[in-house]
Amino acid sequence: MSTMTTPADRVAVGTAGATLPTGRRPSLPLTIGALVAWGALVAVGRWWGLRLLAEGTKLVLPTPPVLGVAGPGLTPRLLIPIATGAVLIGLAPVAARRLRWRMLLAAVAATAVVWAVGVALVDGPGGLTRGPSWSSEYGHDVPVVAAAPGQFLRTFTAEIGNYEIHVRGHPPGMVLLLAGTDRIGLGGPGGEATLVIVGAALGAVAALVATREVAGEVVARRAAPFLVLAPAAIWVASSADALFLGVAAWSVTLLVLAIRRDGRRSDVLALGGGLLLGIGMMLSYGLALVAIVPFVVAVSARRARPLVLAALGVAAVILVFLGFGFWWVGGLLATKHEYDTLDLQRPYSYFVVNNLSAWALALGPATAVALARLRDRRLWLLVGGALAAATIADLSGLSEGEVERIWLPFTLWVLLAGAALVGGSDQAPRWRAAQGWLALQTTSAVVLVSLVTTQW
Repeated sequence: MSTMTTPADRVAVGTAGATLPTGRRPSLPLTIGALVAWGALVAVGRWWGLRLLAEGTKLVLPTPPVLGVAGPGLTPRLLIPIATGAVLIGLAPVAARRLRWRMLLAAVAATAVVWAVGVALVDGPGGLTRGPSWSSEYGHDVPVVAAAPGQFLRTFTAEIGNYEIHVRGHPPGMVLLLAGTDRIGLGGPGGEATLVIVGAALGAVAALVATREVAGEVVARRAAPFLVLAPAAIWVASSADALFLGVAAWSVTLLVLAIRRDGRRSDVLALGGGLLLGIGMMLSYGLALVAIVPFVVAVSARRARPLVLAALGVAAVILVFLGFGFWWVGGLLATKHEYDTLDLQRPYSYFVVNNLSAWALALGPATAVALARLRDRRLWLLVGGALAAATIADLSGLSEGEVERIWLPFTLWVLLAGAALVGGSDQAPRWRAAQGWLALQTTSAVVLVSLVTTQW
């Protein structure tokens, strides 16, 4: 059977609910309220964290609500992201409005790379490799894994305490991947940095493809600039979670495409999405939660078959790793034990709030306004699914600190709400106000990197 929607249909579905009808202006109290709520949330996380530190609590966060140290302040290198952001803000609306769809996807990927690199260069060239170079990162254990990958997998759970903290905190997939790239001469901090930046850029492409499928091309085009020009880019250039974002995003998108189609093509896409989700779960335990996004879409479309096939794909990956000696559930329990025995204090009540404070900084103030204005029910399927996943992660107590990077796979989908900040009709969008919101997003990123030097 042919696909359930055609490209023409995807353009036509439009976004009557995603943007305000022509002639109607956004509610000023709603906008102010969203900005105040965003600022208050960030302030509470900051104030509460500093208070706990002053009382002698051994928090994981020296610079609450995010992890880092005091930033460089006013430095000439801030001109790099300022100039980069200004150019991209000027070009983004033109690209979103005029480029053909495939060219727009390429432009989004390129913009994601340029913006992430521009922000990272505030700390000099080392800003691109700071994360991979950290002694507690994956790279420290790569030589051991590369020498005997089979033995590493078989003994991973039993020997988990002998590895560096990031290897202990994740399934073995990432360090195996880095061991593989090292064997072919693409290893080291530079190779890892390239891998994660490109992974995140491709993830942005995936999110736009899914948005076009669910809410129409008009909405996807309006969301495109907000998807990449966000403070979240601070954690893209040197955090492995940016690669996890890309893998998770394409697993979601393949499942969304499967849900929107019938027949053999749907089945192949569903299996592919499940396999990719399974691979993602071998990179980070938390990626299992991104399944909520396509689940919401499937419930809305009343399609169960793609989810069943996707589950089979996930199971296949888990069984392959089990055949090599690694049981995913056992690894998760071992990681939780390591997490619980760290010499750190993580008050649950504080981190339930602080996680949201840190995430608010990564999403940026404009996203808070966008969420308050968003009326498109179709786009809410993606945005709401990601919000639900983050909420579960927050309440679980397994995400306590550093969510500004850990939740990047969820952040991507919430940034799509930025489509609501573009005024005008479908045929005549008004980008001027949207450019103001993009400027606020990029300014937030610049201010943040001047005040805090993140670990990644």
